[in-house]
Amino acid sequence: MPDNTDLRLLRRAIHLAAQSRERGDHPFGALLADAEGHILLEAMNASGTLGDRTAHAERTLMIEAARHYTPDFLAGCTLYSSAEPCAMCAGTAYWAGIGRVVYGLGERHLKALIGPHPDNLTLDLPCRTVFAAGQRSVAVLGPLLEDEAENSHLGFWDTAGNEH
Repeated sequence: MPDNTDLRLLRRAIHLAAQSRERGDHPFGALLADAEGHILLEAMNASGTLGDRTAHAERTLMIEAARHYTPDFLAGCTLYSSAEPCAMCAGTAYWAGIGRVVYGLGERHLKALIGPHPDNLTLDLPCRTVFAAGQRSVAVLGPLLEDEAENSHLGFWDTAGNEH
């Protein structure tokens, strides 16, 4: 069950997703928090900004986390994401050494919302499945606050192919 810290930090990740959309990128946001709930790093999707379709918020966040922190430290940290990490992002979080993931919008819900949009051909591969294939445990909590997490996506994918 999520606690107040989980919900507060997840709402911050959802807010980052809205900011990402406002700046012209896909609406995804993520942050890294330590065991006490202090925010260490934040990231927004940068696919449009960088011209890199792999610049997902979670992946870029985990790259920075791996540069700054040891796997032992990251094992006690939580990745908060506005949406369930895709297979690429889950793999990046696993290799960085993250110990826990909390996410808002589920991958299946996102796929149903977006459809076969060419800018985000969502995989129907839960992050739990990716983590379960690994050799160490990653705790996962989600989906949570899906209605809130969905808001930044509403209407975006209808026109995103024309704008981005």
